Amino acid sequence: MPIRAVLWDIDDTIFDYAGADDTGMRLHLEGVGVPEVYASADEALAAWKAITVRHWARFAAGETDFPGQRRDRVREFLSRVMEDGEADEWLAGHLSHFEAAWALFPDVLPVLDRLVPDYRHAILSNSSTGHQHRKLTALGVRDRFEAMVCAVELGISKPEPGAFHAACEALALEPHEVAYVGDEPDIDASGAVAAGLRGIWLDRRGRGGRPDLVTITGLDQLPGLLAGDTRFGAPDTFG
Repeated sequence: MPIRAVLWDIDDTIFDYAGADDTGMRLHLEGVGVPEVYASADEALAAWKAITVRHWARFAAGETDFPGQRRDRVREFLSRVMEDGEADEWLAGHLSHFEAAWALFPDVLPVLDRLVPDYRHAILSNSSTGHQHRKLTALGVRDRFEAMVCAVELGISKPEPGAFHAACEALALEPHEVAYVGDEPDIDASGAVAAGLRGIWLDRRGRGGRPDLVTITGLDQLPGLLAGDTRFGAPDTFG
């Protein structure tokens, strides 16, 4: 049966999270100074990224809530004990710069326009509905997606099959009728395949090394893949 809908990840798939986060933190550190525990701004930024990944995993596993993971990231980054309000205040400086740098990847709007006549679109995110609704609205694309399912409200997160199935249910489609596109090979593409969807790894950074996955390196390759390219359904890389 042909694919009838595309289910999308958000961060680093359609929204340049890494770019905005890097810009936001660089500008914030220019104002408040690089913490003494780091030898340079580059070292601090690398630490911030690693800390973010670690605490986001705790959040996805249900070990903390969304505000809690943000505060814990600040505490670890600055290597000191902080009250919630102090951590929130420090992070607010970063968030103001981060949000000012929000942007879609350049290939997002063209591919959505190309796919509109033939496919329905929805979101599956490991974040919260309020946070992602605000983000997509600010980026001007919230109305492009008829449904949005987020882990915080759902109570389970990718790569659990139940998360993918909940998104398919929101579309009233069977998993085999839905393709999932995301930037993480295991959480997104492999998780989607295990749940019965057509998983597609968007490898924007050219990491490679996953011959088991259907892989694209840019969204411009997606329409041809969905339209019935003979390589879709077998692991391959579109370069």
